[in-house]
Amino acid sequence: MKPVTLITGASAGIGAELARVFAARGHDLALVARRAERLTALADEIAAAGKPRPTVLSVDLTRRDAAAAIADELAARAVEPRIVVNNAGFGLAGNAAALDRHEQLAMIDLNVRVLTELSLAFVDSIVRHRGGILNVASVAAFMPGPGLAVYYATKAYVLSFSEALHRELLPRGVKVTALCPGPVPTEFQARAGLRDDRAQTALLSLSAERVARIGYDGFMRGKRVVVPGTGNRIALLLTRVVPNAVLLPLLQRATRYAARRP
Repeated sequence: MKPVTLITGASAGIGAELARVFAARGHDLALVARRAERLTALADEIAAAGKPRPTVLSVDLTRRDAAAAIADELAARAVEPRIVVNNAGFGLAGNAAALDRHEQLAMIDLNVRVLTELSLAFVDSIVRHRGGILNVASVAAFMPGPGLAVYYATKAYVLSFSEALHRELLPRGVKVTALCPGPVPTEFQARAGLRDDRAQTALLSLSAERVARIGYDGFMRGKRVVVPGTGNRIALLLTRVVPNAVLLPLLQRATRYAARRP
């Protein structure tokens, strides 16, 4: 079975940039997302650059059998994951009590359940190839987020789970890294219901390409947590000394300003 790097949510944004970075560094890829045409275009681009053409898997990750379907598709192609990159996920801005409950539960399902299942489903092959798991979290993981309450909570889970898994799998030669970017101009903002106001986030914002490069380098060095950007690291240090009683209304005002809906 040939080892590959499996990347979810690879059709756009950070996921697509991670695919480009891994491919440029010589990794064979298996790309997963719902939008087959975008995955195919990305696979064509990577192949045109002289790299092995990635395997394209058009899978709806919210399906309960998604992990099994991915495993079957990979086995049929005689490949297995050496590295799993869990990038798929989304957010929803607005007061939790006012947002659609089913949409929020779907967010928990994708951001938490699917990530957990894919992190664990391929541990045997990851150990066999001494590979690793790169989970995309967020700086949101380090604090509560009124106005994006459920999203922040899902990312807190991703960070906690990834750090614990890092420790558990380290003796087996497996790297586990939580990548925690700040604001990144991608399709995330439109899906979440946020304005793409780059002037307001200029000090913290990084491009998806830069986040992917920093994330890849940190993962390959075996770092437990990677926070791209000096501004984001300074901001996180401040959140550790500012009480939540002070932090919560500040975050709520910032989110209300950014949101396109109440």
